[in-house]
Amino acid sequence: MKKSNQSVPATPTIQVIERMFSLIDVLASREEAISLKEISEKTGLHPSTTHRILNDLATGRFVDRPEAGSYRLGMRLLELGNLVKGRLSVRDAALAPMRELHKLIQQPVNLSMRQGDEIVYIERAYSERSGMQVVRAIGGRAPLHLTSTGKLFLAVDDPQRIRAYATRTGLAGHTRNSITQLPVLERELAKARQYGIARDNEELELGVRCMAAGIYDDQNKLVAGLSISAPADRLDENWLPKLQSTASEISTALGYKPNGVSR
Repeated sequence: MKKSNQSVPATPTIQVIERMFSLIDVLASREEAISLKEISEKTGLHPSTTHRILNDLATGRFVDRPEAGSYRLGMRLLELGNLVKGRLSVRDAALAPMRELHKLIQQPVNLSMRQGDEIVYIERAYSERSGMQVVRAIGGRAPLHLTSTGKLFLAVDDPQRIRAYATRTGLAGHTRNSITQLPVLERELAKARQYGIARDNEELELGVRCMAAGIYDDQNKLVAGLSISAPADRLDENWLPKLQSTASEISTALGYKPNGVSR
């Protein structure tokens, strides 16, 4: 059997993507903005082709144009890089404590982060013996207002942002228990702020209840939520101190200092 040559780097199969990569590499090689002419020369692309691709990248904020005819890397790349970095570091810090918590309670433990108007599940610890009919897949998404972790993130927003979220999403419901009215959501978020935990009472899925505690980073910023999911009749309030302790352990690993800057 013929062996593949591991030393030959893979190249994109779509030409425009290959060209886009080469343009980004050139922009990354310099701290200051680069002229269209120089970018074209370094990549070997025709100026009109270079201009067209850069303009498309600028539309997505992957490239900035500080002045006419010059380009540099855009803030969107920084945002995405920080998002990836945050997910990786949080997941690394959370994995072992999550597994320990799961061993204690024998119910699914979820790690999720906010992305826009949704939470994204980035890790989980569960077993088939938990009795859960639905376990959220890693990479799965859910609306903020229907989830325990999502409520934690909404609770740190100011009232104007919460109202804007309600307007954008319409507070659409999934079950008869879903919160679909802004005043009810605001009362729920006030409780989350007061107690530092949030709950999902069969609001995303009938038969499933959740409780969540926040995970904070070295800037004392809420970066993720740790939640326990269980059949509605089996969620045990005695799990709450264990959940909070585990979330605190993960936060400490990320550099969080409870007596530091107010969160």
